[in-house]
Amino acid sequence: MAWANEISSCIALGLLQGILGTALFLTLRILNFTDLTCEGSFVFGACVSSMLLGRGYGVCVSVATAFAAGGVAGLCTGVLNIVFKVKDILAGILVAFMLYSINLRIMGVPNITLPENVAIGGVYLFGFGIVCILGYLLTTDWGLAFRSVGQNQALAKTTGVSVKKMTFIGLALSNALIGLSGSLFSINQGFCDIGSGTGLLIVGLASVIIGEKVLPFRSFYLKILGCFFGSVLYRFFICLALNLDSSQLKPSDVNIVTGLLILAFMSSKITFRRRLTCPSS
Repeated sequence: MAWANEISSCIALGLLQGILGTALFLTLRILNFTDLTCEGSFVFGACVSSMLLGRGYGVCVSVATAFAAGGVAGLCTGVLNIVFKVKDILAGILVAFMLYSINLRIMGVPNITLPENVAIGGVYLFGFGIVCILGYLLTTDWGLAFRSVGQNQALAKTTGVSVKKMTFIGLALSNALIGLSGSLFSINQGFCDIGSGTGLLIVGLASVIIGEKVLPFRSFYLKILGCFFGSVLYRFFICLALNLDSSQLKPSDVNIVTGLLILAFMSSKITFRRRLTCPSS
């Protein structure tokens, strides 16, 4: 029974963090923008929805507002990068850094407990529906223009694609999904904590890397599915490592396990590419 609970928990957390992985896939892989806003926008979405739920607003309103709040955070990163010419990495770090104070202002305290018996079954479907719509959009003409920005900005400009507009849209959509993930995560856990976003960038990267390794397909639907599958698989690896009696690992060792897991998948991918490009060796 204990293992059954662990497995169900891994699947639930993996699916929620799969939305985060999809958002990072959108910016890192498609837009080719190193966005580090996620640790701030994740908590931002969680804080906004938690405060609204605490004040009696419906769960749908709270989660939709968190989705919009994450989008605003992404737009702020875009403004710093495009308008003020701040490097993409530094722009994301600055926004995440400032969001820490904003999140504390919103919450008033470092952590709050959410109301009990919040029904969110339909909201989960809303979140996954948005991800499916994203997969469809990437296959349209608009998606082709959007993908061209990450592949070759000079060529995109010559074909009439507005690189600035597409960058704004990509950052807003990515961080909106991250805010949605943070909102659903806090509701699932029953509380919101100011430090819940720490290390989420690595979790999202692990989801993307594992998904790409396990499902190496060209279809964007399968790539997005790979982010969810990679996130669930990541949670299983962490759970297995921390619950094996022979491992002697503690919860504080989760960063070591995560780092080694990512390195293992990355190194195996590099080896595979070398075999393809250097068959004689």
